[in-house]
Amino acid sequence: MRKLPLAAALAALLLSSVAVAGPDKKDDKAKPEAKPDAALLQPQSSNSEGSVSVEGHSISYKAVAGTLVLHGSGDKENEPEVSMFYVAYFKKGAEATKRPITFIYNGGPGSATVWLHMGAFGPKRVVTSDDTHTPAAPYGLVNNDYSLLDASDVVFIDAPGAGFSRLIADDADKSKRDEQMKDRKKAIYSVDGDGHAFAQFITQFLSKYGRWNSPKYLFGESYGTTRSAVLANILENEDSVDLNGVILLSQILSFDNGIDGPETNPGDDHPYELALPTYAATAFYHHKLPQPPAALEPLLQEVEQFAMGEYTQALMAGSRLSDAQKQAVAEKLHQYTGLPTAYWIKANLRVGGGMFEHELQGDSDLTTGRLDSRFSGPSLDPLSKESEYDPQSSAISSAYVAAFNDYVRRDLKFGEGRQYRLFADVDHWDFSHKAPGSPDTLQQSTNVMPDLAMAMKTNPDLRVMLNGGYYDLATPFFAADYEMHHMPIPAALDKNITYTWYPSGHMVYAHEASLKLLHDNVARFIEQTDNVRH
Repeated sequence: MRKLPLAAALAALLLSSVAVAGPDKKDDKAKPEAKPDAALLQPQSSNSEGSVSVEGHSISYKAVAGTLVLHGSGDKENEPEVSMFYVAYFKKGAEATKRPITFIYNGGPGSATVWLHMGAFGPKRVVTSDDTHTPAAPYGLVNNDYSLLDASDVVFIDAPGAGFSRLIADDADKSKRDEQMKDRKKAIYSVDGDGHAFAQFITQFLSKYGRWNSPKYLFGESYGTTRSAVLANILENEDSVDLNGVILLSQILSFDNGIDGPETNPGDDHPYELALPTYAATAFYHHKLPQPPAALEPLLQEVEQFAMGEYTQALMAGSRLSDAQKQAVAEKLHQYTGLPTAYWIKANLRVGGGMFEHELQGDSDLTTGRLDSRFSGPSLDPLSKESEYDPQSSAISSAYVAAFNDYVRRDLKFGEGRQYRLFADVDHWDFSHKAPGSPDTLQQSTNVMPDLAMAMKTNPDLRVMLNGGYYDLATPFFAADYEMHHMPIPAALDKNITYTWYPSGHMVYAHEASLKLLHDNVARFIEQTDNVRH
């Protein structure tokens, strides 16, 4: 699982990285592409009503669960390509031009948005255990005291092919349908194709519901932050849609900074340096530090200085580093991570995410969580070099899937006779990307920092809010911080970016105290940037 090429590993393991059994690929390819259900060719919707109490304030809302149909461009503008599913919640009695609207999506790439919907900002929230495996059904579904509906209308969007979203191949001739579907997957399952699909969805939605003059926000998690950078630039500079804010959770903009599989990219040691504070936080949480400090934040400040200073210099030296210097650095790494000095030396001072997850609690045959390193689970193979699964994903996924499948049919009255797919059936995700203003050549390792920078420069009022968890080994918080401080923007725009870190993991909201903080911070950010006099 860990021995994939970097791009493939990231595609398979970014949020939400849940091990879900899928159809056998050989059998799947042998099956003919069925002609789409007629329902996919036309927008569908189901309306319902409800109320939610957010931190003591009752809010009545209208809910719409439905689909919008995306079409091609140019001479294919009348050809349906994607039926895209969403759930929108509108506060009753609110004036559209004064009511913010936030478009929300998870990552994957190719993930449904069940996680943010049922865990963070929808009116109902599934109850899961804080840092241990959630017991099997029945699962608790409760009023969400931290729904974002007090600050904004919200639209949860499933990526093409995920959830109830589907790619469309509509031709009477089966061979032509097969070719259409092949073309759809190639075009849409890509960094740029995905961004344009979401842009078309959003502009359609604004027209359908009369929200062109509302304050507008994007909220993406994990690969959803990658999407947000691309999408913000498309909306701003191709569709003339100025955004009020872009809210990022568990950010990854430059994939070379990821700690999954850095050994496949020798010579670039940034991932090791940027993940070190998360290793320290995790070791602190699990009481593995030889000399544990009294508090986490001062430790992290010390580790960040070491990572950017002595550790960076040691890694840059490469084979020129003396044995004595290597020993000294390894001893400090032991103090900051709990991993033995000898292990650090044997690893040449370079320990990837999977190695750390397997080794930190290896003396107890436990694997440490990846998406949320507060979690632990029995090691599948105690003799393995790296972790072979993510205990956090195994701990909570069933609760989210079961809760949503029940809720969408029972409360939202949508989905009867349809299968809700946690992930799109993506055989290959094209990570190549053409950054704005770049030559025609494509990036082979995705870096969308130029996209977000372009959106900020062409809309200098755009505000960006970065949120992350200390215990996130999928997208380490210090890597996100590093990216933001290396954005190609004028110094005057630095003030448009705010940073907030939480004592939680990738899914910050899986920790209820952090969910409250996340809600309060995002609601405040929207209130301060919606350009509405309060």
